[in-house]
This record gives sequence, structure tokens and C-alpha cells, in this order.
Amino acid sequence: MLLAQITDTAHKLVDTAKNLPQVTAQDDLRFGDLLIKGGWIMLPIGLLAVLGLVIFFERYFTIRKAAKDESNLMSQVRTSILTGKLESAIAICRNSNSPLGRMLQKGLLRIGRPIKDIEGAIENIGKLEVSKLEKNINILGIIAGIAPMFGFLGTIYGVIKIFYDISKTDNISMGVISGGLYVKMVTSAAGLMVGIVAYVCYHILNMMVDKVILKLETDAIEFIDLLEEPSK
Repeated sequence: MLLAQITDTAHKLVDTAKNLPQVTAQDDLRFGDLLIKGGWIMLPIGLLAVLGLVIFFERYFTIRKAAKDESNLMSQVRTSILTGKLESAIAICRNSNSPLGRMLQKGLLRIGRPIKDIEGAIENIGKLEVSKLEKNINILGIIAGIAPMFGFLGTIYGVIKIFYDISKTDNISMGVISGGLYVKMVTSAAGLMVGIVAYVCYHILNMMVDKVILKLETDAIEFIDLLEEPSK
């Protein structure tokens, strides 16, 4: 009798469970959908992100090319100068198509003049080459400062949207304020992320340029010493 009651109760529980409304799992929020919830302010933040990445990679490969090892160039120029083959040294520098090559070429074309004139010519070309390497790097610094400001603007807009929705519906519920909260949080996070990445990229490129400048100055000093060797 007891077994029959237990069995009957179990069947009733199963039937009750079958009659319960089925709860379907909601789809996870996708990253793209999350960005869209940030509203129109995500557009300028996205443009800043794309611009920053384009500038970073373009400058990165340009600076990396300029920072390649030029010890072979210096060796060839040294050999040509010591053997009196000035035209050969100039041709080697011209064919190298590098910042150091252009600096040495300008110095070689000034041979016969005082050392100070040669140093001045090399220094002027060096400044020009460095300015070429630093081209557009400052834009990354501007992006690093502007992107968080757009995020803050999104925060203000999100708060305004929350109060507007509340005043329109006269209802303080999560469903009403969720739209403004999405705008507030998504734009703030996106602006900070773009700003941080741009800030890091800006300093990476500056460190790379500093290394190139140090290498060019070292090679320029070696070149001047080479020109002074015969007079020692």
C-alpha cells in the first residue's frame, strides 16, 4: 500500500513538472550588439580607434625599417674613404635609401670643407629624418586624450536619457533605465579602452624613435671621427 502511494505521488510530480511553463535560455549578449547599445557616440570613438591603429602600424613599420642594422653600410663607407674612393662611398650611401645613408651622403658631399660645416650638414639632415619618423605620432597622443572625453560625453548622455525615460513613462524600473545605463557604461568603457591603447602605442613609437636617434647620433660621430683620422 505504501509503495503504491509513493508511486502515485511520483507520477503526480512528473505530470506537474511537464505542465510547468518552459523557460527558454536567452541568447548571450554579443559584443557587436553591446557596442550598438552605446548609441551614436560609439561612432566617433570607433573612428578614433581605427585612425589610431592605422597610424600606429604605419609608423611602426616605417620606424622599424629605419632602425635596421647599418653596420655593413658604415663598414663599406669606411673602406671606400680610406682607399680614396669618395664617389663609391657616395653611391653606397645613395643606394642604401636609409636615414643614415642620406646623412652620410650629405657629409661626403661636404668633404673638403671645415669639419664644423660637415657636422652642421649632417645634423640638419638628421633633424629632417627624425621629423619624418615622428610624423603623425602626436595624433596618437591627441587620440589618447580625446577618446576618454567622448566616453565621458556618453556618460552624460546616458544619464540624461535615463531621466528623460523616467519622466516620459513616470516609472522607475530597470527596464526603463536600462537603455541609458547601457549608453553610460558602454561609451565610458570604450572611450577609456581606446584612450589607453592609444597612450601605450604613442609611447611605444616614441621609444622606438629615441633608439633610432641614438643610433644615428652614434654613427654620425663615428663618421666624423673617420674623416678626422687622416689629419691625426
